[in-house]
Amino acid sequence: MQAILTLSTDDQILALVQSADTKERGFRLLVSTYQQPLYTLIRRMVRTHEDADDVLQECLIKAYRGIGRFEGKSKLYTWLYRIATNEALTFLKKRQRRAEDALEDEGQAGVYYLRAEPPLDGNDLQRKLERAMTQLPDKQRLVFNLRYFEEMSYKEMGVLLQTSVGALKASYHHAVKKVEAILKAEM
Repeated sequence: MQAILTLSTDDQILALVQSADTKERGFRLLVSTYQQPLYTLIRRMVRTHEDADDVLQECLIKAYRGIGRFEGKSKLYTWLYRIATNEALTFLKKRQRRAEDALEDEGQAGVYYLRAEPPLDGNDLQRKLERAMTQLPDKQRLVFNLRYFEEMSYKEMGVLLQTSVGALKASYHHAVKKVEAILKAEM
């Protein structure tokens, strides 16, 4: 019996993008494979559909431009998640700076609150969790999302975020405690 050699989707993507003739097809396969999980990650960080679409587009542009330099030292999804995470954090920093500038320009004092769209489902607890997460610092919210929603291991997060496992565990622990406190206060 002859063994059938099959390539994983990542192997197929990487093989296709190596050739100028098949690069576009390989990138379309990358997009069809990873667009939804990347969108979900980004959406949980930036909160609105429109912003998530914009950040996803920037992420995919960077991936397209950089795919030829992908060294294979990590999994393809780890590389893509790193790009998505960095793009989302950059977006959040820019948005925060714009909000601070707007407050200064108008001479107003106060606290800037993130506007949240209605959550993805109508569940009351889900809405409360979403609201609680908006109060986390960006990096804690990212770690919480990756661990809680994406079920990513600390080791994978360490590679993705270039952070020690200990620091990630501490960040997740603090995020969970903050979310719990916020949820208890709302009950």
